[in-house]
Amino acid sequence: MKNLNMTSDVIYNGELRTTCTHLKSGSNFETDAPVDNNGKGERFSPTDLLATSLATCMITVMGIKARTMNFDLDGVRIEVLKKMAAEPRRVSGIDLKVHIPEKLTSIDAKTITILKNTGNTCPVAKSLHPDIEITTDWGAWS
Repeated sequence: MKNLNMTSDVIYNGELRTTCTHLKSGSNFETDAPVDNNGKGERFSPTDLLATSLATCMITVMGIKARTMNFDLDGVRIEVLKKMAAEPRRVSGIDLKVHIPEKLTSIDAKTITILKNTGNTCPVAKSLHPDIEITTDWGAWS
């Protein structure tokens, strides 16, 4: 029986793969070790998820803030580049490229500043080690 007070359940499937299940919803996904670390690279790796979590957190809290300002961020997209370092093997940097749909390029400067600050201070950003260099290209909002 699963403990629903927990967040997720991770099962090792062998071959450097896991299945991760969100306990409240039952949704799941698989991970795979990357090719440069003995895996097949056919699914998100744990470090891919770390970098991707930053983008999903940023865009989610920005979406919440936009809602409170009576508009939505539908169509905003963030490309993620994870950079790895050796000895110790770790994520050393995360580059984000934000794509803003044309309908949102005319937002006033104050609102853009509020949204950028909201994204840059999301819970994942505040949880990452300060040695991880995060760069964000805000595209049309630069």
